[in-house]
Amino acid sequence: MNDPYRTVLSDCLGLKAGESLLILADPDAERMRIARRLTDMGRELGAETVLIEMSERETHGSEPPDLIAAAMLSCDVFIAPTTKSVSHTEARRAACEKGVRAATMPQITEDMLERTMAADFIAVKRRSQALADLLTSADHVHITTELGTDIRFEIAGREGISDDGDLTAPGAFGNLPAGEGFIAPLEGKTNGLLVVDATIWPIGQLSEPLHIEVKDGYAVGFEGKHAKEFEATLEPHGREAYAVAELGIGTNEMAKVTGNVLEDEKIMGTIHVAFGDNHSFGGTVRVSSHQDGIVLKPTVEINGKRVLEGGCLLV
Repeated sequence: MNDPYRTVLSDCLGLKAGESLLILADPDAERMRIARRLTDMGRELGAETVLIEMSERETHGSEPPDLIAAAMLSCDVFIAPTTKSVSHTEARRAACEKGVRAATMPQITEDMLERTMAADFIAVKRRSQALADLLTSADHVHITTELGTDIRFEIAGREGISDDGDLTAPGAFGNLPAGEGFIAPLEGKTNGLLVVDATIWPIGQLSEPLHIEVKDGYAVGFEGKHAKEFEATLEPHGREAYAVAELGIGTNEMAKVTGNVLEDEKIMGTIHVAFGDNHSFGGTVRVSSHQDGIVLKPTVEINGKRVLEGGCLLV
């Protein structure tokens, strides 16, 4: 059985002897254990490996300290098993623009890493790329579910992205575990009702669905047991935190519902919609917040072509 920590660093990030590796963690005990195992593996692979611990950020998308942002610019590879995501930050984006290869692992657990990194990544890559290609060539997406989701996205001119675990090219970036095809919808153009029935941050796995009304690209109404809690997460960041930022389709057959967005958004046959920042992957919204909600058993049509039916992936 392959060592998942070797898979992350060697297979996914292409770490080579002599390269510099930065591992960014925060005080969470489980994330720190993962960071230390990655540190040991990096050194075993011959990389000049540095582990840095920072204070936990306020929310997903909050910038790291300037000192750490500078370190991110000066390494060959960095990986961030943190509690709050640094994916959608200027610091991460600047590092990748310089050619740094990067993986973020917000809220990763040991069980999740070991299970999801055992996926068939050849198949994950094929599915993710097929969905990314369909999104790139399309103008619109329509999603429905039996629970009431009925929402339309305009995506003309935007590029679909394959998050497939292959981060070996200069400047490559992605989540690990991987497994989705995603896109930044056109701002101001999404309309309808989204019924999130699996997971949403910071609540985790939902005890009842959260209904989110979307008008002209912004969440404008919330209903359900968790409505006030979720809206309270967005409100401190202002109007742009309510903007529709991302549409993704999961492709990892080993992912399952755990209440952890990092894994749940990769579940094959689900979709997720994020609100907030998307400037780092093709959109124009800049805000220190990016919150994903996962929807089970959707039916998805991309330019009228059905690619998901009741949660069954058709590509």
